Amino acid sequence: MWKFATASLALVSSLAFAGPKVEFETTIGAFTVELNQEKAPVSAENFLKYVEDGSYEGTIFHRVIPGFMAQGGGFDTNMNQKQTYAPIKNEASNGLKNQTASIAMARTNDPNSATRQFFINLVDNNFLDYDQRPPGYAVFGQVIQGFDVIQAMANKPTHTVGRYADVPVEAIIIKKVTLQP
Repeated sequence: MWKFATASLALVSSLAFAGPKVEFETTIGAFTVELNQEKAPVSAENFLKYVEDGSYEGTIFHRVIPGFMAQGGGFDTNMNQKQTYAPIKNEASNGLKNQTASIAMARTNDPNSATRQFFINLVDNNFLDYDQRPPGYAVFGQVIQGFDVIQAMANKPTHTVGRYADVPVEAIIIKKVTLQP
């Protein structure tokens, strides 16, 4: 009885907070993220624009730092920056934390400069949270399947390309991005 109740509670809990799911197929494997539209509506909507227009396909993870994060979505395989929509409002005060497997918006020093680039936290990076370092970095979802693929990125050798450091030597290319039904 207890086992059934726990399983039922977990199912109800996951359904109550279920958001859009997006699968990424990369040259080293696939992973799926679930977006939190309730707490990060602006970031989730922005991310979905790039998913729906197909422009994440053919981009790379251009910055991978073991023990920190993997960043992608903004450059093609020749390190050319991709076109963006207008920058969005920073939602880092939404209560979501930069914990292991969370996905957040990358930005410049301007808190409201996030466009298409995102990063996935390889570890808990609480120092990126709003309450630790205002204005913080806005988390808008989490990896729910295939986190081992993200972890594998951190084992790949990196180098510097022009002014960009921590670029994987062998490109980690986003081949396909699919909004799950």
